[in-house]
Amino acid sequence: MKNIEIMRRFNTFTIASFLTGMFLAVSVLRAQEEAPKNIILLIGDGMGVGQLTVMKTMLGDMSLDAFPVGGLMTTSSLDNFITCSAAAGTALSTGYLTDNGMVALAPDGSSLLTLLEAARDRGKAVGVVATSSVTHATPASFLSHVPRRSQQFEIAIQMASSGADVIVGGGRRFFLPEGEDGGRKDGANLIAEMRQAGYTYAEAHAPELPDEGKLLWLLADDALPRADERPYGLGELVEVSISLLSQREEGFVLMVEGSQIDWAGHSNDIAMLRAELGDFEGAITAALAFAERDQRTLLLVTADHETGGLSVVGTAADGSDMEGKWIWDDHTADMVPLFAYGPSSAIFGGLHSIDHVGRLLHSLLLP
Repeated sequence: MKNIEIMRRFNTFTIASFLTGMFLAVSVLRAQEEAPKNIILLIGDGMGVGQLTVMKTMLGDMSLDAFPVGGLMTTSSLDNFITCSAAAGTALSTGYLTDNGMVALAPDGSSLLTLLEAARDRGKAVGVVATSSVTHATPASFLSHVPRRSQQFEIAIQMASSGADVIVGGGRRFFLPEGEDGGRKDGANLIAEMRQAGYTYAEAHAPELPDEGKLLWLLADDALPRADERPYGLGELVEVSISLLSQREEGFVLMVEGSQIDWAGHSNDIAMLRAELGDFEGAITAALAFAERDQRTLLLVTADHETGGLSVVGTAADGSDMEGKWIWDDHTADMVPLFAYGPSSAIFGGLHSIDHVGRLLHSLLLP
């Protein structure tokens, strides 16, 4: 009976709200001069208002200061008040709520069209960049469809055949067989297959990268080292990705995840949080620099959920004695920030649900 009720809610409310959101988005867009040619979605995994407060206090002036539109977003999944990254990534990617643990699938197991798939089908270049393994829940939600987020070897298979133009992050072990520095038991060497399909493959920092074409850049066996332990920043990875994707005349859609902001929340580690937020700021800066030059790119900065229940306290007016207080070591249902810059940014102002933001993103791909 519970499953029947969930599906009734999914079919009645989610699909109806999807159509309503699409209608409203199109109506707003008609009142604007230009829809975006390109979309860059930057997700600070686990980045709530507390984390944003740390970021602003730490940096002073930051790239988000240039974003004219702001709001808040609720993040609950279909079956839980507190979402996981798979369900949240699915909502942002597809415009539909689903159950925790599911990746771009409805609760009945049917596939949901993702933002990158929809963009690819319209001739746009598409890509993902993450500081986790690229097979982790959030990037997986944009390029694969599996019932359990733990199915990272299957996710790698789907990513390899997704047609994505740029895949950057960690996760080599999911693409390589046992005996060849990987963990695949099926003997498949997905990296070799992707090379055969025309991808340039790189695994070191600052390699010789192509001026054009498709790129698979896996810099670690699993997740990348934390931000304060690697010689390169997320911003550098974003710059390389944009330089390749922006060559497509039809435009591009790029998802960027600052994955380990979430992990700092799980471990209640303020020092790690500062480093990861600074790294994510580098990604926003790189995207903003391109958008300011291009003038046809929408930037959207948000989170999939908050992690740790972080509050910031202190008595010094300049925040020099700032201290973070955590309530626990897991996700919360706290609303998360939402910032937009560029063409069509106005539709993201105010209060939204996470699936509504996904629907708005899909609406921007309408011909």
